[in-house]
Amino acid sequence: MISSSFPIVAYLYWMSLLVVTTGSLVFAILAFRHQKPQFAAVSGGALAAALMIAALPSPGGATVSGVLLGMVALGLAVVGGGPAALLALRLATNNSVPQGQHGGILVENGGAPVTPEPGRASGVDAGAPDAPVATGASDGEGTAGTHGTFVHEVLRGGLMIGILERLAVAGAILAGFPEAIAVVVAIKGVGRFTELATAEARERFIIGTLASLIWACACAALVQIALT
Repeated sequence: MISSSFPIVAYLYWMSLLVVTTGSLVFAILAFRHQKPQFAAVSGGALAAALMIAALPSPGGATVSGVLLGMVALGLAVVGGGPAALLALRLATNNSVPQGQHGGILVENGGAPVTPEPGRASGVDAGAPDAPVATGASDGEGTAGTHGTFVHEVLRGGLMIGILERLAVAGAILAGFPEAIAVVVAIKGVGRFTELATAEARERFIIGTLASLIWACACAALVQIALT
C-alpha cells in the first residue's frame, strides 16, 4: 500500500510544479507583451510558489518531468526577467526618466534627465515597444536640449542584451557552470562603462541588472532544487 502510493505522490509533485511554473511563464509573456506590472507581479508570485513546492522532498521520477521543468524554467528566465526588471525600475524611479526610441533613456550631458511631455508617462524598461519619446529627441541619437545642453540616449539595446544575459546565466547554472555568471557580468559592465556618467544611467544599470540576474538565478535554482 505504501509503495503503491509513491507514483501518485511523484505525479502530484511534478504536475503541481509544472503547472505553477507554466502559469508563471504565461503571466510573464503577458507582462512582456502588454507591459503590465500587475502581470509581472503575479508571475513573480507564481515563481515564489514554485520554489516553495520544489523545496519539498522530491519523490523521484524526474527523468522526463525534470527535462520539461528545465525547458519551462529556461523560457521563464528569458522572458520573465524583462518584466521583473521593469517592475523594479518603476518602483525605484517612479517613471521619472523618459524613454528613448532605441530602448535606452534620454539624459542631458550635464547629468539632468529630460523632462517628459506633460500627460505622457515615460517608459523605464529597456526595449519597451510602446514607450514614448521625450520632446526634442526624435531620432534617439542626440539633440539640443534646454539651456544649450545636449540630449542623448544611453543604455540602448537593453531588451536584447537582457534576453541574452538571462539566457547565458540560467543556462550556465543549469549546465553546472555558475562561474560563467562572472564572465557575463564583466562583459556587460565593460560594454556599458562609458554610458554610466549620469546618476540616472547608473541607477537604471544597477537595478535592471540585479533584477534580471536574480530572476534568472531563481528560475535556474528552481530546477536544481527540484532535482536534488
